[in-house]
This record gives sequence, structure tokens and C-alpha cells, in this order.
Amino acid sequence: MSRPPLDPTFTALPLRRLGEVALARAEQLGATHADFRLERVRYQRLSARDGVLQRASDTEDLGFAVRVVHRGSWGFAAGVVLTDESARSVAEQAIAVAEVAAAMTTRPVELAPEPRYADVAWVSAYDINPLDVPIAEKADVLRGWTDRLRSGAAVDHATAFLVQVQENKYYADLAGTRTTQQRVRMFPGFEAMGEGADTFDTMASIAPPVGRGWEYVAGEIGPDGPAWNWDAELDEVPELLAEKLKAPSVEPGSYDLVIHPSNLWLTIHESIGHATELDRALGYEANYAGTSFATYDQLGTLRYGSDVMHVTGDRTIEHGLATIGYDDEGVATQSWDIVRGGTLVGYQLDRSMGQMKPELNAGRSNGCAYADSPGHIPIQRMANVSLQPAPEGPGTGELISRVERGLYIVGDKSWSIDMQRYNFQFTGQRFYAIRDGELVGQVRDVAYQATTTEFWGSMEAVGGPQTYVLGGAFNCGKAQPGQVASVSHGCPTALFRGVRILNTTQEGADQ
Repeated sequence: MSRPPLDPTFTALPLRRLGEVALARAEQLGATHADFRLERVRYQRLSARDGVLQRASDTEDLGFAVRVVHRGSWGFAAGVVLTDESARSVAEQAIAVAEVAAAMTTRPVELAPEPRYADVAWVSAYDINPLDVPIAEKADVLRGWTDRLRSGAAVDHATAFLVQVQENKYYADLAGTRTTQQRVRMFPGFEAMGEGADTFDTMASIAPPVGRGWEYVAGEIGPDGPAWNWDAELDEVPELLAEKLKAPSVEPGSYDLVIHPSNLWLTIHESIGHATELDRALGYEANYAGTSFATYDQLGTLRYGSDVMHVTGDRTIEHGLATIGYDDEGVATQSWDIVRGGTLVGYQLDRSMGQMKPELNAGRSNGCAYADSPGHIPIQRMANVSLQPAPEGPGTGELISRVERGLYIVGDKSWSIDMQRYNFQFTGQRFYAIRDGELVGQVRDVAYQATTTEFWGSMEAVGGPQTYVLGGAFNCGKAQPGQVASVSHGCPTALFRGVRILNTTQEGADQ
């Protein structure tokens, strides 16, 4: 995969001059640390329904921010006017905020050390910037998808969408680090809707959002084949929906589960990804479903899951949605273990937490600071948190063959988790009954329920690399004011024993 050049319309902005002006003023006013971040984020969204384009929007967020440590406290301010006067004024505002915060700060802010990176550039891996493709061409693709889906007898309505983002950032700090970066990411998808004799239901694409370009939708063939086979899925979904509408309702009880990556990624996100953010584990973050059961005193002892459980944090993997060269604190990104052999061994952290817990990652941040816009302060955000496959592990078919009575789960849908990231419930797109090692058709109204440690402790086997898929989310929320980030979660197909299954229709009727 090629690495395109930095967008010249971004590098033509007065990035460096404004950075130097702002940093000089912050230092003059006594800041012990100061960083400057100028960014431009372009968003383009299209959607279609039943052969008609319903939405096409193109928006841009452009501005800059100054963050300081002054008198042991954080100060932050942002602006949108790209002039020297504005850069100086924003730096002064950041210092003023720190002056106010100093009176309320009980623990002085200290940052973990990081090498200096002078004038480095990084661009994500893609071939065709989707924002360079004419909207008419993309609209034709979406309309065509909905028309193809509606050719299925069970499909009454069909929708399709495409979200595209180009994110450019320039970062500079008093230590001398200067980074210029560019990321492109995409989220295409579609959904078919139909009505059966006694139900209405949907069937959606399980294609993941990706850190790729337009070649992902266009079906470019790589050394391992296409990144996603859209034609095959478009042909399959109407038939899958027809089967689902006629499927029997599940009998609640205890089942063995074989879970496809298109479903398991979301369980990883909610029960591992958020639970191992160190700010949650330390009790500093409680928004968007709370703190974490995986508290710091359990590091190295908490049995998160079975012996086959190996989970990594990674901000370097190609095409990952959280992949970047340097984070929003000027830290070179890395990969590391979070759970190894079923035991909690690591967390996700930024520079202030890296200094606070120097026994983690040799006292260094692992590159998890991110702000979703120039108007927001960087916070600790999730890396690409992934369950690793077994190097010589089985295929999905072999895992299914090991089950006498169970379910094979494909695709994500709804979820619920408590404020400690411990008790949870997940549904999915489709569920296949397994009898004596064979799939025997779909069932519906299924949810699986467990505690985090019970669920991952019941994982008997993980599939091999041939079953691994990098899934993910475009809309992970955190903090107040709320910020949204994109993040990937890779995993293989995996086998779980004795998981509680609910019938969602029956549960709803009992309320």
C-alpha cells in the first residue's frame, strides 16, 4: 500500500509560524510545558434509500489549540483565526486558565519524558483519497447497492451510507518536536429491511470501517484478494434476511458460542478496550458508562480470561482506525500487551499517567493521547485493542465442529454494559443454531449475557490467522465535553463454553 504525499493545501497554511508565535508567548509567560496543535478535519457523508440519494454533506473543522502546564496545572485554549495576533492571544488565554486551575490543583501535572522528533511527517496507508472521488460516482455506488438489495423478495426497503474523513494535524512543543500528519478513513455500509409473518427485521453489511481509501469500496485486488467482497455480500444479504424472518425464536439457556470477529470486536471494545483505559481504572474518568472493574491494584494478578487470551494495544497496525505516527502529545506510537495468558498486564496511557505510574511501559506514554477537533483538549483515548489469533489455530469450521449444542454469531447490533465495564449483554446480526458440530439454520431474538471475567474465562479456543478480521467503530464516545474517536479491534473467530442466552422477545414481554 502506497503512502500518498501530505495535502499541499494543508501544508500551505501558516502552521509553523503560528506554532512558533504561540509557543514563544507561552514560554515567555512562564509555561514549563507548552504544545501547539493546528488541524483541519474534513468530513463527507452520503446516504441513500431505495435508489434515491438522501444526503450529501461536506464539512470542515479548521483551527488550532494551545495547551500549557503552568504553576503545575493544565491550561488550554483554542482559536480559529490563523493570525500571529490570535496565536499570541490563545497562548495567553491558556496561561490564564492554568492560573485559575492552579488554585484547585492538588497534584501538580508532570509529563513522562519522550524523545524529541524534529520535523517528521506521517501519512496513513491508502491509494485513493475518497474525497478526491466525485460525489456523483459515490452516489451511484450507494444507489446501486440499495437497488441490488431490493431485488430480493424479502427486502421491502434498503439503505446505504458512506462516511469519509481526512484528518490533518501539525503539532509542535517547547521540547522541539514538530510533526505533520495525515489520516484517511472510511465507513461504508448498507442495510436491508423486511417484514415477515409476525416480525420486522433487518440485515446489515458486516464490512468494517477502515483506515483505507476509495480502493476499499472500488474492490481493488491486493496480494491477498480484495479487502472486502461487496458483490458477494450484496447477493447474500437478501437471502440471509429472508431466512431470518422465518427463523424460530431461540430457547433461552446455556449455550456454547462460536463468535465471528464481526460480532466479537464490539465485546472487546466495551469489556476490554474501555476497561483498560488507565484514566478509568484510576477513577479519573466516569462518563460514558463509568470507570472500570480492572483497577490498578489488580495489575499482574487479575484473571481477565482463559490462558488462550492474548490482547494487545496497538497504534501502529496498518489500516487501523486508531493508527497514527505520533499522538497528540508528540509521542511516537507503539504496540504492547494488555492481557497475556489471561492475566491483566498493561493499560492504555498518556504522558501524565505515564509519569504517574512509571512502572508501566518504562515510565513512558504508549501514545494514547488524542483530541477529535482543534477545539478540544487531548485526552487518553483507545488504541487498536485486539485479541490475537493462535499462530497454528483452527479455522471457523473446525471450531463449529467442536460444539454439540450452541450458536454461531455473526455481525454486531445492540449492546449494554454497566458502569464498571463488568456486567454486559450483546446481540448480533444473525445467529445460527449448531447441533452436533453442524450449522442447522438461523434462530432469532438472541442476546448473550455474562460478566467480563466469566465470559473471557469461558473462551476455550481462538482461531488461527485465517479467521482474523480487523473490525472497529467510527463513533467511540468519551469525556465531557464529549469527544468521538475511531478505533479498530482485530480478532479471530473464538469458541466460548456455557454462556447464558436470553430470548429478547420474552425478556421484553416480562418488563
